Amino acid sequence: MTLPILYSFRRCPYAMRARLSLLMRGVAVELREVVLRAKPAAMLEVSPKATVPVLVLPDQRVLDESLDIMRWATAESGAADWMSPDDAMLVADTDGAFKHHLDRFKYADRYPADAVDHRAEATRFMQRLDDRLDTRPMLGGDRLSMADIAILPFVRQFAETDRGYFDALPLPALQRWLATFLVSPLFGRAMTRFAPWQDGDSPVVFPADMSENC
Repeated sequence: MTLPILYSFRRCPYAMRARLSLLMRGVAVELREVVLRAKPAAMLEVSPKATVPVLVLPDQRVLDESLDIMRWATAESGAADWMSPDDAMLVADTDGAFKHHLDRFKYADRYPADAVDHRAEATRFMQRLDDRLDTRPMLGGDRLSMADIAILPFVRQFAETDRGYFDALPLPALQRWLATFLVSPLFGRAMTRFAPWQDGDSPVVFPADMSENC
């Protein structure tokens, strides 16, 4: 069986989305871990965007947007629960305004604006998430959903930019939600380290425990 090929980088939040969704849906791929400063020519040939994740399907179709890969994994697994319109809007706001402020907070040396102002704006979005989690265990409702998977990597990135600041915020529901994820087997498996891929390497099946079925 020919597996789809996923170009990935474990610390990229967009790539985390792809890996988490594949694990959650139980869909196997051939994983090719990328070094961002030396992106492989094979990846650049199929996706001139030159960003991860990139999924190359057996029919040579290319998906190089993380949400498209998540949708594909959902459909491939036969699951019907993608995202409600409300959840999809929350994810869009994460990718839009929140990511804008997060970048200018995390990478303050790259931008002329005041990082503290951007941190404050990002914190307001964190409050919105905390309010939602105050009445439910997960962002999507009573159980883990694709909305949680899509937003988690960016909340983690915000928290790790200044862990002392994040931990001191009055956002107990959000802090609980993130802490639960970070110690979960799902997140641990998504963050497994792989050697950087080189042309000629033996295929690496991800998730690894699905290799016997492929």
